[in-house]
Amino acid sequence: MARTPSNMLELGTQAPNFSLLDTVSDQTKSLNNLKGENGTVIMFICNHCPFVIHVNEELVTIANAYQDKGFGFIAISSNDVVNYPQDGPDLMKTHAATVGYPFPYLYDETQEVAKAYNAACTPDLYLFNADLKLIYRGQLDDSRPGNGLPVTGNDLRHALDCLLNKEDNTQLQKPSIGCNIKWK
Repeated sequence: MARTPSNMLELGTQAPNFSLLDTVSDQTKSLNNLKGENGTVIMFICNHCPFVIHVNEELVTIANAYQDKGFGFIAISSNDVVNYPQDGPDLMKTHAATVGYPFPYLYDETQEVAKAYNAACTPDLYLFNADLKLIYRGQLDDSRPGNGLPVTGNDLRHALDCLLNKEDNTQLQKPSIGCNIKWK
């Protein structure tokens, strides 16, 4: 299992816009269609990565808890499906249904969106405020496959709560660790 850290995009960065195929609805969706009133979480994930599989249940739990609080959640897979066919759009749709994703699961075929966000690994998480300015990037929590720590989502939850309560997030933002994005 490769352990690639996220690149930690600079805080305050404006979210790059995109329009991608949502494999769940089979419709093209844009950031502006999907953004939340209070903020937006963008997650670079994929079907097969053990780091993503390890946190899938918590991603669903957090999205279910915070979507009603005005947050949008968007998952994007940017992996090369020629060499990693298990991450192709048809299997993304099946995976989203099996796991119960309550958010769109977009396919970044050209990998341009991942490059625009400077995404490096799966999972790679970003939280943008209502104005689509980056206020958090990094890990879900300290849990990793095999390290024995429970998956809590504490880091992302803290960032969401700070945004919701209009408080500064002074907590250290740690890079996510996961499988590298499978570049073409």
